[in-house]
Amino acid sequence: MLGAIFVWISLSKTSIQTIVGYFKDANYYWIFLGISLGIFSHLSRAYRWKYMIEPLGYKLRISNSIMAVFSGYLINYTIPRAGEISRATIISKYEKIPFEKGIGTIVAERVADIVAMLIVISIALVLEFNLIFDFFSKKINSNNLSLIYFLIPVIILIILYLFVRRTNNKFFFKIKSLIDGFVQGLLSILKMNDKWLFIAHTLFIWAMYVLMFYVTSFSVNFNVDVPFSVILIGFISASFTVAATNGGLGLYPEAVTIAFSSFFIDHDPSRAFGWIMWTSQTVMIVVIGVICLIFLPRFNKINPKIS
Repeated sequence: MLGAIFVWISLSKTSIQTIVGYFKDANYYWIFLGISLGIFSHLSRAYRWKYMIEPLGYKLRISNSIMAVFSGYLINYTIPRAGEISRATIISKYEKIPFEKGIGTIVAERVADIVAMLIVISIALVLEFNLIFDFFSKKINSNNLSLIYFLIPVIILIILYLFVRRTNNKFFFKIKSLIDGFVQGLLSILKMNDKWLFIAHTLFIWAMYVLMFYVTSFSVNFNVDVPFSVILIGFISASFTVAATNGGLGLYPEAVTIAFSSFFIDHDPSRAFGWIMWTSQTVMIVVIGVICLIFLPRFNKINPKIS
């Protein structure tokens, strides 16, 4: 429902005919290259999962890991975040790995992904600090206020953290447990025998994410050169939308538009690029995800797990 609302908002700002025109004029070489990079990132994620499963005493076949990952992405388009549950369910059924242990490894994966996202954000800040700082300074019309607006949330977060660490309130105790779980998940990564391979795969996955966004931007004529730093900011903005609606439906292109237009790039090509980026990756996930869901039971019937 929320996704449909954002689709309506997006298409009310730029007509369908205009968006279709950009699709027709797009350079599909760059779009297919972006799709290929996206596939590489998902294959790497499937292989990375093995490094988390094996220390638990289980063997995860790469074929089922790949099909579980793509199936999970597909299911996320129906119910946000349900894909993680489906991944754990699939390997529990076909690989005999306890569901709770599968979920535990996925949570730890998310911790690694959050760290990787923070690295991308840091790179964007370093590459375009002056541009970003000037942008926010103009928004609030004062550099002093800019510093205050930056410090206030930091101070609030520190106070909340100290309060959560000390309080016995049940609600905040759950938050504390969640924070501790993320920390333990991150530490468990550092304790893995193959931690450097895990870290290498994590960096590769996120490098592919950024590159697929970057190369796909070449498919659209923006009438101006879009700096790589602005591409990074657009990528970061769009990434946060994937969990908000079904795979970022409707919201993804709007996040790209807001990010790009903040740096004086025209709305229409920005919004069209957002739709091209979202559509190309969605079609890839749907096609491969459906194939995996259909093939999973047949493959495992022919090749059952031998305990």
